[in-house]
Amino acid sequence: MKEKKAVIIGSLNYDIILKQKRLPKIGETFVADSITMCGGGKGANQAVQLSKLGGKAFMAGCVGNDKFGEELLSNLQKHNVNTDNVKLSEKNNTGMGIVNVFDDGKLIATITRGANYDITNSDIDKIKNEIISAQIIILQMEIPIEVIEYVINLASKHDVYIILNAAPACEIKEEVLSKVNCLVVNETEASFYLNKEINDVKSSIENCEELYGKIKDLLIITLGENGSLLYDGKEKLHIKARKAEVTETTGAGDSFIGAFAYKLLNDSSYKEAAEFASLVSSITVTKIGAQDSMPTYEEVKKFL
Repeated sequence: MKEKKAVIIGSLNYDIILKQKRLPKIGETFVADSITMCGGGKGANQAVQLSKLGGKAFMAGCVGNDKFGEELLSNLQKHNVNTDNVKLSEKNNTGMGIVNVFDDGKLIATITRGANYDITNSDIDKIKNEIISAQIIILQMEIPIEVIEYVINLASKHDVYIILNAAPACEIKEEVLSKVNCLVVNETEASFYLNKEINDVKSSIENCEELYGKIKDLLIITLGENGSLLYDGKEKLHIKARKAEVTETTGAGDSFIGAFAYKLLNDSSYKEAAEFASLVSSITVTKIGAQDSMPTYEEVKKFL
């Protein structure tokens, strides 16, 4: 019997968020309007959102043996994420993210891999029992691809439901991708895997069957302010985005995935889970930062 929990294997980054009117030109020094420092990394963000909603989240990954790693672990623990399987690296510093946010809420980000790339297959072997006893495994692509593929093969063999957030997009073996139950990509990542431009609802609907053919059960293409597209091999379902006063969009996709996984753990349908996830992420974008801006279930209930 699977335990009603999710194991999130992925990145932990310390984020520095700069709110600014524009990027500086080459050779120019430009003054930002504000700076926010907070916990980030796709894996950690997804774990925090799931946990803040009330789900059991077990985080596995790697941080540096430095003050940034210490702060990240403290923040995860504050949000009731189990960090027993996050190891300290003696080789590299904690991963970092520099996020530039503009007045319309849109952003660009640069990350350093740091300790995130120190996780190995032998680390996965040490938490094998944790993985195979879980209902859901959540992965992203900010850790080594060989580790991602190793986890997918292991989880598939033991009938664990696998959510792969293929971000940032990179090559993955076709036979491994075919074992993924739920693939979540945005327009840019969908374009990478299809080798064609995906930039709106129409192009997503027209091309989702080809991308769905590479996986097992469910494809989700997130489309920002245009919502998301779900395809389960039978029905193409467009979930509209909830209207929100956007402050900035850091962690919105991670908020969506954490909320979606939470609903799956509670036996919701794909449609119900996606609609709930859309609502949750629409709340996240109203504040600055990822983890601290993500809502609890009590906060979400006010909008239901």
